[in-house]
Amino acid sequence: MKLRAPSIPLITVDPYFSVWAPNEKLNFKETQHWTGAKNDIHGYVIIDGEELSFLGYYRNIKKIPQTSLEIDALSTKATFENDKIKLTVRFMTPLLPDDLDLLTRPVSYMAVSYEKKDESVKDVSVKVLVGDSLCLNRRNEKPTVTESVKLDGITAIKMGNEEQNLLNRSGDDLRIDWGYVWLAVCGEAETEVTKIHWIKHVAVTAPVSNGEEKLFMFAYDDCAASINYFGKQLKSYWNKDGKTIEAAIEEAAKEYSALTKKCDAFAKKMFEDAENAGGEKYAEILSLAYRQVIAAHKLVLDDNGDILYISKECFSNGCAATVDVSYPSIPLYLYYNPELIKGMLRPVYKFAATDAWKYDFAPHDVGQYPLVTGQVYGLDRATGELLYEKQMPVEECGNMIIMETNVAIADGTAEFAKPHMDVLRGWCEYLIKYGDDPENQLCTDDFAGHLAHNCNLTLKAIMGIMGMSILCDMLGEKNEAEKYAKIAKEKADSWCERAENADGSYKLAFDKEGSYSMKYNMVWDKIWGTNLFDEKVYKKEIASNISHFNEYGLPLDSRCDQTKSDWLVWTATMAKNQAEFKKFITPLWNFYNETPDRVPMTDWYDTVAGTLIGFIHRTVQGGLFIKMLDESKKLNLNK
Repeated sequence: MKLRAPSIPLITVDPYFSVWAPNEKLNFKETQHWTGAKNDIHGYVIIDGEELSFLGYYRNIKKIPQTSLEIDALSTKATFENDKIKLTVRFMTPLLPDDLDLLTRPVSYMAVSYEKKDESVKDVSVKVLVGDSLCLNRRNEKPTVTESVKLDGITAIKMGNEEQNLLNRSGDDLRIDWGYVWLAVCGEAETEVTKIHWIKHVAVTAPVSNGEEKLFMFAYDDCAASINYFGKQLKSYWNKDGKTIEAAIEEAAKEYSALTKKCDAFAKKMFEDAENAGGEKYAEILSLAYRQVIAAHKLVLDDNGDILYISKECFSNGCAATVDVSYPSIPLYLYYNPELIKGMLRPVYKFAATDAWKYDFAPHDVGQYPLVTGQVYGLDRATGELLYEKQMPVEECGNMIIMETNVAIADGTAEFAKPHMDVLRGWCEYLIKYGDDPENQLCTDDFAGHLAHNCNLTLKAIMGIMGMSILCDMLGEKNEAEKYAKIAKEKADSWCERAENADGSYKLAFDKEGSYSMKYNMVWDKIWGTNLFDEKVYKKEIASNISHFNEYGLPLDSRCDQTKSDWLVWTATMAKNQAEFKKFITPLWNFYNETPDRVPMTDWYDTVAGTLIGFIHRTVQGGLFIKMLDESKKLNLNK
């Protein structure tokens, strides 16, 4: 990968079990949780008694020089070299989208090997240390307990909070403080408990032979307390049948060799598909985004045995199962596993059917991670009421119908939508009534504030109505399908007249002559092949977009220089060819390559300064996969 990643993924399992290196030199900085809090892991290679650091930072330890770094969709591989040995370290989390056991198993690998350069080298060992920050909200915050454990051919040590208060709170800038972090290594090794800078660490030290690959594993046991789902404690998918963390670690060790081949094949195929769709820089961006998108979720099962795929709205407000965060993320899942989108939709339907939801439009979220117990966005804590002015009525109705439509097209059947058609029809009627010229309300880009007469929001309403037509058609409701299709087409034609600027481009708001904005919601018309908008509309809009580029890409709209990476790629996907698409992608790639903000991929940044505005590690980066999805024609109704 030529892209200098702003932050390097090392362990990427879920919103809590997450470790990143904030520098491309893995031994230059302390490792971090995606929030930026310390999540310190240290790695040392000991060569004939000389201790050298290859991971993390401690001022009293000399570094072995890093000579290369390679990142693909599922692995991060670094090499280190001095005059005695060449050391190779590979981190891998096998997030294969068609294997839900693997996707959720909380075990991440670090394989270490070396080659001798100096034949006089006699003894080489590797020491790995894990700090208490991996099992506490803040390091050294609470007393911890440790235990060394012998498994089948594996030496392990675990550490956890002395006070196990499961699922005790929710929030954004929070880390898990219940359960146990495990550090394991295949074969015989020494375990110990030590301190670095007064911070408690567990450690394992294992001998390594020349040419041998020594497998270390990091694991997390949340004690079957992953999500609070309307008062019921749910465990993660991987231990749905009672599998223990010990069994999961042993299983992971035995599967490592086979999984490296599967992961390499998956990453290679993803890169090739992305490169064919949008070029090398696009492929590199997707390779960096993939692990982040998956690891911003937790997959659990409800009482019916159905999957619930709960997102965390990372570094935004910590909301769980947020509709307008799921919506931009779905291209990745439509490409790889649409079943996971059903897991996003189920909590929303469940909450919308409760007495707590009093509106005739769709909810915004279903809680604050990891407590999925009802909407918190716009909640007046004093009264317990959800304030109307904080809702996103047109936004969320459109999102839910469009997501449901995409699942149906991907499945080739609308059976999943069938039990929900009454509520979906109600949300569609809301779009018909209010979507033509939305009142002063929020949309998913709520950081930009309320906006009346939002042209892009009307596009969402139009596509939601068209989506309802597709669902009805798939369920054999032909008259209803024709009715909704006619309404969508009439509204699309009206939009083209009302939204057009004098120069032929299209406005931010119907009453703002000379303004502009990304019209990313229109992309579904192209992907579905529904032809609500003439090709000349796309052509004029893309030409207008290109005229407004700053150094690091297209601003979201004419109000300021901020942009969103997901919407930028959605907009670019409406370009007529790959050359035009690349004009959008190159400044986005440049931003990630050059930004001074060393954090997991942000989706909200300044297109002039090239700096982070907000939002880190968000699942919305699944939206970057939309060009690959479009090129696949998987959702084109005319294919």
